[in-house]
Amino acid sequence: MDTRTGRSTGVTPLPTTRAAKPAPHERRPTRRSRLIHRALRFGVYPVMHRVPGHAGSLRTARSTVEAAALLLPGDARVRVRPVRDPGVESGGAPLEGEWVVARSAPDGPARGAILYLHGGGYVVCSPRTHRPITARLAHDTGLPVLVPRYRLAPEHPFPAPLEDAVAAYRWLLDRGVPPSGIVIAGDSAGGHLAAALTAEIVRTGLPNPAGTVLFSPWVDLSCELSVRAQLDARDPYISATAARRVARLVVGSAGFDDPRLALLAAPWTGAPPVLIQVGGAEVLRPEAEALAAAITRAGGRCDLQVWNGQMHVFQMLNRVTREASTAMRETARFVREVTAAPPRPKKKTTAVA
Repeated sequence: MDTRTGRSTGVTPLPTTRAAKPAPHERRPTRRSRLIHRALRFGVYPVMHRVPGHAGSLRTARSTVEAAALLLPGDARVRVRPVRDPGVESGGAPLEGEWVVARSAPDGPARGAILYLHGGGYVVCSPRTHRPITARLAHDTGLPVLVPRYRLAPEHPFPAPLEDAVAAYRWLLDRGVPPSGIVIAGDSAGGHLAAALTAEIVRTGLPNPAGTVLFSPWVDLSCELSVRAQLDARDPYISATAARRVARLVVGSAGFDDPRLALLAAPWTGAPPVLIQVGGAEVLRPEAEALAAAITRAGGRCDLQVWNGQMHVFQMLNRVTREASTAMRETARFVREVTAAPPRPKKKTTAVA
């Protein structure tokens, strides 16, 4: 049939093969996502690239970020409870942070939990600044989310944050949360901390968690991979040059010699399943790919999702862009799979983006 005239051509059309539907992270970025990317590239990146690497400026940045976090709208689907445990009764380390719980979650002992370690270059941010992610995790998975307020550099260089992360994991275990129901998660520097905690658990023989989720992890604090990638990447937010300046404060006088910093050289044999989500446009992408390869070489499972055209920790925009919302649903699917949790009942929601 000639589609222009409607007449038969006498030719039998060949059968067509339907193209495979691309995975969510492989799809073309939406217009909204591209606009945000462009605005950050020209409005935020120049500032981030010139962040000075000294304590005074970072303390000012810390106060500014915390003030901005107060303006973030709350999520009515969750409850946020402060956690302050001096550790006197249990004989453990003190813990401060917050407990984010879905309002629809049943009462009673937790069958599992997500231990979330926030990003911020190890120098800024807090549990409050990352509520857009932690609230969404709690709502989508039905699991409570523990977000510790770990110590920050330069006042408390590495390994102080790792010590606090280990204490938070032990806190969950001491309260009867089964390790088979715990997922460790984190973004950016918190992604490095989540991976370092996972490696430390394997190394010290603590019970393995069910899995680990890393959003845009800062894998290599020496920044060798990201500085090389900066020449070609169009990262709208993260500057590898600035990250290297900050990293010197994070490691302190001990430098980069602590083996717990070197995630690519960690013995990943016996590690739990890992999900890594990284933006295709970000300068940390080569680091995430290298970590996924290291885990796979050690015989572990690592699901690497490179989200086409997305920026650093784009999951923070899960109430703004379709890609971020979909990425959080993919994360919830992974969490349910590794914890063998039943899927949450579907509810009618307003589409985003």
